[in-house]
Order: sequence, then C-alpha cells, then structure tokens
Amino acid sequence: DAARAVPETSIFPSFLSFLCHPVTGTKVFVMPGGMMKSNGSLVDLIEKVKPEIRTLIEKCNTVKMWVQLLIPRIEDGNNFGVSIQEETVAELRTVEGEAASYLDQISRYYITRAKLVSKIAKYPHVEDYRRTVTEIDEKEYISLKIIVSELRNQYVTLHDMILKNIEKIKRPRSSNTDALY
Repeated sequence: DAARAVPETSIFPSFLSFLCHPVTGTKVFVMPGGMMKSNGSLVDLIEKVKPEIRTLIEKCNTVKMWVQLLIPRIEDGNNFGVSIQEETVAELRTVEGEAASYLDQISRYYITRAKLVSKIAKYPHVEDYRRTVTEIDEKEYISLKIIVSELRNQYVTLHDMILKNIEKIKRPRSSNTDALY
C-alpha cells in the first residue's frame, strides 16, 4: 500500500520493487574487528623507501641529460670519449629502469596482499590463506632490504663510473692543437 501512496513520477516504486527481489551473489564475510589493516611496519618502511627510489630516478634522469648534452656532433675518428659518454648514458638508463621496477614491485605487493585478504574474507575457514599473508609480508620485508642495498650499490657504481671517466665525459675529444706543433 505504501507504493500506491507515492506519486508515479517518484523513484520509490522502482526502489520498492528492487527491495522485493532476493539478493544474489557471493557471500562475503566481515573480518572480526572490522577491516583487515595493512601491515603497519611494512607501510612505514615502504613510505621511507619510496622517496629514495624516486630520488635515484630523478638524479639519474638529470645526470643522463647532462651527459647527453655534452656529447659532441658526429665526426670521423677520435670517438673514444664519445663511446664512454654513450656507455655512461646507457648505465644511467639501466639504473633508472631498475629503480622504476622497484616502485612497480611495491605496487604488486599491495595488489597481491589485497587479493589474498579478499580471499580470506570469502573463505575465512582456510587457514593457509591467513598464513600466506604473513609469508607475503615477510617476503616484502626481505625485498625492501634488497631494494635498499641495490639503491646503495647503484649510487656507488654510478659514482665510481662517472669519477673514473669524468674528463672523457666532460671533454670526449682531445684537442688536436698540441699535436700540430
């Protein structure tokens, strides 16, 4: 009778008919205590590591552009310094790509964990899903340690490469004026 009292132009008749139909779909169980939270320790670590990764990417991009701008026009002969510049640019590009992959790895961790948590909500009686969350968290912690070590190694390697070749990077071709006399 309530549907008849509401004017035809209202949305209520369609809403009331919606309420009368049975709800179908997959049952989802609520976690005890509400939402299943992220691993706080890992989130804190990730929030400290991500800016370091971004900084490495930005610095590589800046140094790569600097070296590229120092590459002289193409000439015949005396290109040893140019090949050093090109090798330096290639190494910077590689490090930049690896650092970007670290950010992807962090995103994949969250996606994987979220899918697993949703499975736990759907199948709360399967203990292996719950154990897998702990395993994924431990794996990510180890991955973060490796990422930090790799960041350090990449900085050291780039620093070493650039310092050892700084003169050829700055002046890839020697001056021929001394050889003329």
